[in-house]
Amino acid sequence: MQQLSAQDASFVYLETPHTPMHIGSVGIYDPSTAPGGFVRFKDILRFIEQRLPGARSFRQRLVRVPFDLDHPYWIEDPEFDIEFHVRHIALPKPGDWRQLCIQVARLHARPMDLTKPLWEFTIIEGLDNIDGLPPGCFALVSKVHHAAIDGMSGVEMSAAVHDLDALMTVPDKPDAWRPDHMPKVADLLARSYFNSLIQPMRVMETIGRSLPGMGKLAAQVGKGDVSIRNARPAPKTRFNAKISAHRAWDAVSFKLADIREIKDAVAGATVNDVVLSIVGGALRSYLNATGDLPKDTLTAMAPISVRGEGEKAALGNLVSAMVVGLGTQVEDPLERLRFVHAEAVNSKAMTNAVGARTLADYSQLMPAALSGIAARLYTRVGAANAHAPIYNCVVTNVPGSRVPMYFAGARMVAMYGTAPVFDSMGLIFPVYSYGPTIAISFTADRDMLPDPDRLADALGSSFQSLKSAALQHRGERSGTPPVEINDNKPAGKSATRRKGNAHG
Repeated sequence: MQQLSAQDASFVYLETPHTPMHIGSVGIYDPSTAPGGFVRFKDILRFIEQRLPGARSFRQRLVRVPFDLDHPYWIEDPEFDIEFHVRHIALPKPGDWRQLCIQVARLHARPMDLTKPLWEFTIIEGLDNIDGLPPGCFALVSKVHHAAIDGMSGVEMSAAVHDLDALMTVPDKPDAWRPDHMPKVADLLARSYFNSLIQPMRVMETIGRSLPGMGKLAAQVGKGDVSIRNARPAPKTRFNAKISAHRAWDAVSFKLADIREIKDAVAGATVNDVVLSIVGGALRSYLNATGDLPKDTLTAMAPISVRGEGEKAALGNLVSAMVVGLGTQVEDPLERLRFVHAEAVNSKAMTNAVGARTLADYSQLMPAALSGIAARLYTRVGAANAHAPIYNCVVTNVPGSRVPMYFAGARMVAMYGTAPVFDSMGLIFPVYSYGPTIAISFTADRDMLPDPDRLADALGSSFQSLKSAALQHRGERSGTPPVEINDNKPAGKSATRRKGNAHG
């Protein structure tokens, strides 16, 4: 048995029928590259079954300690059944982008069975009318509980079911997996007792590691090298309240080369800064149109991986976070990018002063029973409606493969992300890169975002405005007039396909 960390366990405690805590992806595949030019569902089942040894999460289930007196454990599931975890549906004709968005949102809104291994794959056939994609494509919608993986370890799990070619070579490593017996209640209670005895030592150790960093941060603030302005609460928006059980989903893709050209317009800016600026511009446009735009900047929490080299395939979450202003109060796109870059530099300096790993370890300090009670009370009393949010949304960047990937012989042609929302944070932007593209997806509470197509359009418009401003800036520096290019229509999207609501 392997016990969950406090950070991983927190996602279990936060789970309610309205707040399923799973993350996932939407991969779209062209089956014409597979042997025979098509892929049958039974071929997919056999393919996945051969790849189960590639990731421990596939066959591990949770065992909770009675009364949540201690954090849960992972065991090898003695009742594992692959057909429970791999499902198969099809879109009705015409099989367009809007239909796919609605289906993804509906699937994502459904909680997972916490008594089974915490993952589900749903194959969606019938993607016959999506611009930029050949007819006959299918989607793989994955759901994996956040207690089992973060974005980086999710990449490792995805690698287990993908190849670098269409040959579907069977792994030659033998499957040494063996199921466990269900642990006895007395054993779980005994473990929780001994863990409670060493908890004070963990607290002292974590506090001791953080003291030098706190001193360093105080010194940097005193000298003016670091600002603590990001420590203030974020302005309240429509996305920061108690959420419903319904979800909305959409995504927009861009050329990664264009994003890199834009970042060069501001000295020191990164690809992440450009993505945050695009999100900031889209939220400014959307909230301004609805009359809900705050005067102060909206902020985003950006997760930071703290995995070491030896932890690439480790289960669970090894992340810290920083909070960055999105520049929603800034109208000029290039000035917004400069603002976001400065905010990111300052937030990184704050995190580095204390230590990202140390900040992540603070989640270990709260007792398990208290963590579970606090999470459930927060949801049930609707506390999210009564306080200012710590941040307005989440923007999480997951680097993907630069080379083509294949699933059951079918070539991946697009990759998008899904992620959980919860009370006080009803909007999240998973950002996935694959090949020459980068996709900004978003998952939202449907009551807070009844028109996801408008936010998707706003993301495209925000990108175009930023790209035009960067081209103009480059032209002014070189002395040549800028040439406006409008050929960057996001892959898999068009104005007609974004009509109507994409929700579930």
